[in-house]
Amino acid sequence: MERTTAAVVGLGAMGRKILSILLERGVPVVAAVDRIEGREGRDAGEYADISRTTGVRVTADPDAVARSGATVAFIATASLVRDVEPLVMSFLDAGASVITTAEEMAYPWRSSPEAARRLDERARERGVAVLGTGINPCFVLDLLVIAMTGVCRSVRSIRATRVNDLSPYGPTVLREQGVGLCPEAFVRGCADGSVSGHVGFEQSIAMISDALGLGVDRIEQERLPIVSAVRREEKGIVVEPGMVAGCRQIGRGYRGGELLVELDHPQQIHPAMEGAATEDRIRIDGEPSMDLLIRPEIPGGVGTAAIAVNSMSPLLACRPGLRTMLDLPAPRLG
Repeated sequence: MERTTAAVVGLGAMGRKILSILLERGVPVVAAVDRIEGREGRDAGEYADISRTTGVRVTADPDAVARSGATVAFIATASLVRDVEPLVMSFLDAGASVITTAEEMAYPWRSSPEAARRLDERARERGVAVLGTGINPCFVLDLLVIAMTGVCRSVRSIRATRVNDLSPYGPTVLREQGVGLCPEAFVRGCADGSVSGHVGFEQSIAMISDALGLGVDRIEQERLPIVSAVRREEKGIVVEPGMVAGCRQIGRGYRGGELLVELDHPQQIHPAMEGAATEDRIRIDGEPSMDLLIRPEIPGGVGTAAIAVNSMSPLLACRPGLRTMLDLPAPRLG
């Protein structure tokens, strides 16, 4: 059997966590790609959270992945299908399977069907596989929901909530969530796209609907500002009372006029300063009905990196093509 070797593309917070877990597991990392100035030429191990020298130099050239002969390429650079498709295609052509944390890749058949078709065809031609994965989407608000229905005789509706703290994330993420804006600027940002909020509700709702045969035919989303009553500060961004501390995003899936799936995701910096507990909660109205509460919430950073690395062996055992978490065995350590 061919030895598994890995490449990591993007050494931001998520890429560094993926790199660290790979090194901990003893998976040979044969290429590391990052375009941030000052990183090129340095040993990739400098960007892991464990002390390790890899002998692999960071490069800004993604073609290094092909030259390295990596069997799996991890992409942690962007959220949208259109932004990662060229990289994925080039790695498939080099004979590497691909795992990406791009949120839209969680279930691209619904939102980007033509790109999904292209990726699936190329992966099949090359005999490799592609997977989008992460904590949300791909686990908390979709795959875990679907798994819970395995003990149901019937399901009438689903409501799931993820309340999390934005504080561990970098300034780019905080800006995308509207942190530090006044409420009026938040509304304008939602309109012009500078406040993107959570990416992935369309994919999560489609995944749930298709897996359970719910027949959702309309998905709607709204973003609401979380206005702070106290002063907060994070990553140099100051939030005074009356300013925005985060974004509450709600996604709703309907069949006709019937609401079947509602996903609620409030994200803000330091929610505990106003008594808000972080949590993941899934409520299923069915036979039987269920209410699962996880407190505090499953950490998004290490959780996403871990599920990406833990998906490596199952993906390599999968049949070639564009895959989703529904195609793999239940996630597990390993």
